[in-house]
Amino acid sequence: MTKNAKYEAIVVGTSAGGLNALFVLLETLPANFPLPIIIVQHRSKDKNDLLEEVLQNKCKVKIKQADEKEKIEKGVVYIAPPDYHVLIENDLTLSLSADEYVQFSRPSIDVLFESAAGVYKDKLIGIILTGANSDGASGIRLIKANDGLTIAQKPEEAFSPVMPSAAIKTNAVTHIWPLSKIRDFLLTLNN
Repeated sequence: MTKNAKYEAIVVGTSAGGLNALFVLLETLPANFPLPIIIVQHRSKDKNDLLEEVLQNKCKVKIKQADEKEKIEKGVVYIAPPDYHVLIENDLTLSLSADEYVQFSRPSIDVLFESAAGVYKDKLIGIILTGANSDGASGIRLIKANDGLTIAQKPEEAFSPVMPSAAIKTNAVTHIWPLSKIRDFLLTLNN
């Protein structure tokens, strides 16, 4: 049995300073990474947004923007499109929503985390990285309540410590680690 048999998906939330944090987490993952990773990075509606392309140029794992009704596949990194919430449905597909902003954000980390917690339960890993608001704190609480594994970036090393600090204040974070340790942990899931 592999170490990752316990987990079926990873959700990641980040905002200010997120691009560099995502590089650290994703650039060493192998192309055949065994879990899907669904990411909310707060970003504007700029039509020239090249987040997926920029990340793909430095990473081996497949990176793409999430699409409506797309089947979630292992080894793919899905990134929420600008101005849309991304949710996980019970049939393991992605759903996009233009519903109201949550924590002043669309896409919202809480929306992703809460939907993922309801589907994956204890087989989910939730990770909160650098960011300048409290989006994700409610979602981290729900992941933990469903016995999922919760991780926050060590606030002292975050570009913006507000988001990981807000998650930690919920008392629902299993591990508080620097980015390098989160990256190393993800690599162990490949064994």
